[in-house]
Amino acid sequence: MRPGFAPTTSFRPDDMSVADDLHPVLQAGRVACITGAASGIGRAAAIEFAKLGLKIAIADVSVEGLQETEKKVAAIVGAGNVLTIPTDVSKIDQVERLRDRVYEAWGEVGVLLNNAGVGVKGTSWEGLDNWHKIFDVNLFGVLNVQQTFVPSMIHQENPAIIVNTGSKQGITNPPGNAAYNASKAAVRSLTEGLAHELRERPHTNVSAHLFIPGWTFTGITSPSPSVPSSKPRGAWTAEETVQYMIDKLRSGEFYILVPDNETRREIDQLRIMWGAADIAEGRPALSRWHPNYKALYEEYMREGLAQLE
Repeated sequence: MRPGFAPTTSFRPDDMSVADDLHPVLQAGRVACITGAASGIGRAAAIEFAKLGLKIAIADVSVEGLQETEKKVAAIVGAGNVLTIPTDVSKIDQVERLRDRVYEAWGEVGVLLNNAGVGVKGTSWEGLDNWHKIFDVNLFGVLNVQQTFVPSMIHQENPAIIVNTGSKQGITNPPGNAAYNASKAAVRSLTEGLAHELRERPHTNVSAHLFIPGWTFTGITSPSPSVPSSKPRGAWTAEETVQYMIDKLRSGEFYILVPDNETRREIDQLRIMWGAADIAEGRPALSRWHPNYKALYEEYMREGLAQLE
């Protein structure tokens, strides 16, 4: 096994007690602003934060989806505690309008969940238009929100947290969608830089966190958003994924690496360490999928997992 690997305790959402260990941000009366809130993880986050008593501002390009999220959240916290702002995060003027509406209504943002994303496909030499679409939303959308909201959040009196949604594909870089992987790798780098800059700023009570969902059953991973399908056994629901995220936010973790029913955290750790060793040991790019390294990778995983039994 690679040096530096340490097994962690497995987690299931049922293990959590929402009532205890309150985080100063995750309390009734604070404000959560969520992009990409019309479906999937964004909608689930709006609902889970509402259950904690937060006021909820939701943003997305899908007006119909936002209306459905609004109904579900309003049923929990009341219509007066939900603010719905249709927003295309790739457009800086719309992001600025989102910020202004939230601050005019409630004067703060306690939780900023920078979650909007798209999953269209672009390979290394095809699909250039899709590359632009993906980067406009997945990277520049995150950056637009970050650069618009952070200057206001760092001057708030109360603590606040910024959560950027990344992806394991931005870390292990599996073949299949180079454009998506590259956008999420950039989000990882962007969020790490943000965390450092906030940490180095004197008297700042804002922290940054990288949310890395596991296999989550949402509209973005369904065969077609218009055709319902049942959740695969290996996937977590969006609710389970968000509950895990909230638990890790309570403990202040930066890398919120989420497992699922098929891949526990230890497997993710071993895969990540193998990928890093490609660079350190001078192996071919993405050697995990290279035919000459298939047997070596499988042996590495067997040995690593055996030490955890």
